[in-house]
Amino acid sequence: MFTGLALSRRGFSVTLFERDVPPPEGDAEQAFFSWQRRGAAQFRHPHAFLGLMCNLLEKNYPDLLQELLDAGARKVGFEDMVPGHLQSQYIPEPGDEQLWVLMCRRATIETVLRRYVEREKTLTIANTTYVTDVLIEEQDEHESKALVTKGLELTDRQDANKKSQHFADLIIDATGRAGKFNKWLSSKGAKVAEERDDAEIVYYTRHYALKPGVEEPKRDSDNPSAGDLGYLKYGVFPGDNGNFALIICMHNEEHELREAVKDPILFDAICESIPGVKPWVAKEHADATTAPFGIGQIHAVWRDYVHEDAPQLLNFFAVGDAASRTNPLYGRGCSTGTLHAHILADVLAEKSDPWERALAFKQRTEAEIRPIFDASLTEDKRGIRRANATREGVALDKATTVKKWFTLAFGDALVAAARHQLHVHRGIMRTVNLVEKPGDFLKDRKIRNTIFRYMLRGRKRNAQARIQAGLARPEMLGMISHLSRQQTKQPPASSGNSQPLRETALTQQA
Repeated sequence: MFTGLALSRRGFSVTLFERDVPPPEGDAEQAFFSWQRRGAAQFRHPHAFLGLMCNLLEKNYPDLLQELLDAGARKVGFEDMVPGHLQSQYIPEPGDEQLWVLMCRRATIETVLRRYVEREKTLTIANTTYVTDVLIEEQDEHESKALVTKGLELTDRQDANKKSQHFADLIIDATGRAGKFNKWLSSKGAKVAEERDDAEIVYYTRHYALKPGVEEPKRDSDNPSAGDLGYLKYGVFPGDNGNFALIICMHNEEHELREAVKDPILFDAICESIPGVKPWVAKEHADATTAPFGIGQIHAVWRDYVHEDAPQLLNFFAVGDAASRTNPLYGRGCSTGTLHAHILADVLAEKSDPWERALAFKQRTEAEIRPIFDASLTEDKRGIRRANATREGVALDKATTVKKWFTLAFGDALVAAARHQLHVHRGIMRTVNLVEKPGDFLKDRKIRNTIFRYMLRGRKRNAQARIQAGLARPEMLGMISHLSRQQTKQPPASSGNSQPLRETALTQQA
């Protein structure tokens, strides 16, 4: 939707072939429970709409932003997100205005965005067909042969035997993680380089709604609502109109936990065992609105359509998850996808030669998206190591070389400094919100000097900042086992929530 919107605003005539049906009549609440979004497996999982995406919205589509706010989305600024124990240090600085997020469900974003895009005069959304192939010709380009995309093969939704063709100057793959363009292109001789790394995790989501008159729990610096226990990651995602979601993430090999989180009673019990999450799911505060449902097969994927600065596939571009996919646990996908859409619109508006377009798009993608991808991949690998070590009872914080000691000591000092010094926290939040390249805040001399000063306190003291309240793995597994045995001795309970679960539309995601 953002790709079509950005191109339409640059003067292009756009036909958007959408595989899924439009949102139902009514508000975003109805869309969340009944819109069949099979094209986006993560549709009902929590999302983080970070500063990068929010600033693009505010700059380019202020009227769209207002419509989102009218639908219940909340604009939460940096000052509102500063932990309570750092509030006394807060003095506004230039750049703070970029550090804001939209809090809402993806269904709210998509419903409002879809209806907004439908009003674009030079954009048509086609819902009666779906794409089943890409049409390609071989042509001479810049003294060499190149494959040039010419159009699409379409299949009628009501009659699979009814085929048609659509021809266009440009074909853009915005089909996300489940797209089939790579298979179609490869079958026609196109070479697409792909990097793929398994994050080795699965995560489960459950949605809740605050009871009438109940406010969201206050931010607790000592017991955060998102964190990592080593064997289990967790997070609360506040949404719109009193709704919020909880995720529990674990390594693929945590078989007992993976089975437990599918059970609504055990899912809530795990959440209640985490001090920072317990206030959110307390029975007097909130009702569950869905059963737990999961998503797996999470990979970091990078695709390159230009080889050695020689495009061999012209008039074709892939954006968002179709080109660069990061672990959705970090909440970066919507922001990088929105940025990627606008990078493409800029390149196509600035250049007309197909060869130059392909090269320029690759260069800008590498410069602006690749650093985020690399940082996410590094976090994935760090998470895999920690999860494996926790499961095997192996310590990762012992330094065997001077280099490793410095790395560990610096990391401990960074966490401790960010906890106690607002300017360090602000720097990290710039990375979190993707308003600058990951880690660029470490170029700030004041931040570096603060971290080095904290290193002098010693690793043991600094490491205390990493400790997050929650059960150790053996205790968690013991609790799950005990509750499971109890459940087999008595009839199933309702998990203590008074309102019936609305899970009919969620079966496809589970």
